[in-house]
This record gives sequence, structure tokens and C-alpha cells, in this order.
Amino acid sequence: MTTMTPTVEHFPELLVDRTGPCVSIYLPTGRRFPESQQDAVRFRNLLRQAELSLSDVMGAAEREAFTAPLHALADSDRFWAHAFDGVAVFLHADFYKVYKLQRTVPERAIVADSFHIKPLLRVLQSADRFQLLAITREHVRLFQGNRDAVDEVILHAGVPRTLIDALGEEVTDVHAAMHAGSGSRKDEIEKDTERFFRVVDRAIIEHHAKHAGLPMVLAALPEHHALFREVSHNALLLPEAIAGNPDAFSPEELRQKAWAIVEPRYTARLQGLMEEYGAGLPRGLASDALSEVAMAALGGRVRTLLVDDDQVVPGRVDRTTAHVAHGDLADPHVDDILDDLAEIVLRMGGDVVMVPRDRMPSITGIAAIYRF
Repeated sequence: MTTMTPTVEHFPELLVDRTGPCVSIYLPTGRRFPESQQDAVRFRNLLRQAELSLSDVMGAAEREAFTAPLHALADSDRFWAHAFDGVAVFLHADFYKVYKLQRTVPERAIVADSFHIKPLLRVLQSADRFQLLAITREHVRLFQGNRDAVDEVILHAGVPRTLIDALGEEVTDVHAAMHAGSGSRKDEIEKDTERFFRVVDRAIIEHHAKHAGLPMVLAALPEHHALFREVSHNALLLPEAIAGNPDAFSPEELRQKAWAIVEPRYTARLQGLMEEYGAGLPRGLASDALSEVAMAALGGRVRTLLVDDDQVVPGRVDRTTAHVAHGDLADPHVDDILDDLAEIVLRMGGDVVMVPRDRMPSITGIAAIYRF
């Protein structure tokens, strides 16, 4: 079993064309006991729903072998004891991935010709997600979060955790340097700090920032802000920062402070998309009609697709003809039309933005902005 926190880099493998049934299971989970006590039980209930759908296309023995990894997951006490806010599970004959999520998701089990990705899109929507680099002269920590939660990221082996990790024997012996007359104690400390920040910045970019593609908030002592920005080459580093010793703040306090920085950007981006959609409607450069958007999506015309985070429209979109057929989620060949449209737009290089229902500019579940 491969368990991980998802990033946008995982989407291509979920969009690959596959032959045979694809099982997608989403479950909101509790981080602590007793909220987490029933998670495995609820997962088993969703697994039974998936097996019921699979019974239409598989015999009992084949179905038992196919779903064996899911039963093993259901029985893993260690997995359920260390959950976040949700779980997404994807199973195919040649693919199995389990993702721990920082956001709650609808409780859902779907068997279809492709994976159901819409809830995962909401989790990965970069508009309200961020990374937070908490750095002092002594050590570094990295967090990833959103408006609701923040969690510390396990640093890649290539990222130094401390000043000694970064500089090793090159750390200045301050007393020796002063005795030799090479500078003041303050100067030598600042030189080491600058070298430490430079090494950390380079490693964070290489092993974390460029893969996540998220805005990064700096949390550091006020006197370190200018120095870190002077050496940083991280294009994702936001101009606003958290001032203060990051070790003095709890993770929840760091989340609140970071979200206060990120939220205005999230709101401005969403408002801009709404205005662009409204301006495009009378000019034929936007639409909320499922059939029209399906045709435009397959033709590569959809630049941005706004999708209702909560709405499900059972059915499927024919990837050849763009025909939209409504159906029943109990059918193992039926997914969510909105999910199919999001998948097509992503395949064609467009952008998909999941939007809370109360912010959606249409009632059909989608709002497409065209390229031309």
C-alpha cells in the first residue's frame, strides 16, 4: 500500500485511460479518538457498496482478489490511528493509491470507467492551500495547510534540519575567529545565518516547493526576514510574512496567521473568475450548459472550469462524441458528469477550480470560461 499526501503531480496518473472498473472511495476521518473510532467501520460500509457495484461485472472469486487491498486497509489499525481529515482511495487492476487528506470530503464510493477525482480536486485547489516555512537560526520546519488545517511536512532527506546539518564543519568557530581578528561575533553569526538560509532555500525549492506549486509563507524573527529574502530564489514566496519566533506559535496559531495572508489572494482570484464568467456569457465566451461545455471541453476551448464543490450529476460524458448521458451511480459504468467534464478539461490543458455552492454563478454545477 502506498499512502501519501497528494500533490498536483499525482493527477496525471489518475487521468490515465484504463480498461476495466475503477474504484474511488472517499471518507471523512477523525484526527483524534473518539471521533476516529468509527472510521474503519464506515470504510467497510463503503467497500461493501463498491463490491455490490462490482458484482455486475465480476464473479465472486475475481471480485475477492480485486478488492483484497481494500480489505487489508480496512483491517489496518495503524492506518486508522493516524488519519488526517479525510481519505481518498483509488483501485484498479494495475493501480492502487491511498491518500491522506487535510480537508474533509463527502462519504462516497463510486465504481466507473475512470476514477472519480472531483473531491480530490477540491482538496488540491491551490487557491486556498499554502506552505509555511518556519525557520530560525537553529533549525527549519515546513508545514502545509489550508483555511481549515495545517500539518508539519516530513522534510526530504536533502533538506537540512539544523545549522549543523547545513554547514557541518564549516560553521564558524566564533571565539577562534574573534581571536584571529577576522570580525565581531555578530558578523560571524550573521554570515553563518546567511549561508544556512541559502542552503535551506535551495533545498526547499528542489524537494518541496516546485512539486507542490503552492504559495509559501515565511515565519521567522523580524530581523531574519530581509536576510532570508535577500538569498531566496523561491518564486512562490509571498511578500507578506509572519513576524515572530515560529517556535513560540502553535500549529493552529501559525495556520491562522498564514490564512490571514493567503485569504485575500484566494478571494480576489475567485472574484476575478466570477466577473470574467459573467462578462463572457453574453459574448458566447462562457456557458453553464452541460452539453455545450462538453463539446467545448473536447475541442480544447475551455480555459477555466468552475465546478460546484457539493453537487453531483450522475451520468457520463462520451469522450468521442461529447454526448452527455444521465444515469444512476449504482451502475458501474456511471460516474459524475461534472467529474467527467473536469477530467476532460484537465486533459486538454485547462484549469479546474472547485467552488463552494454559495459562490457558484450557475445552478447546473459548472461554469466554463472559454479560450476563444
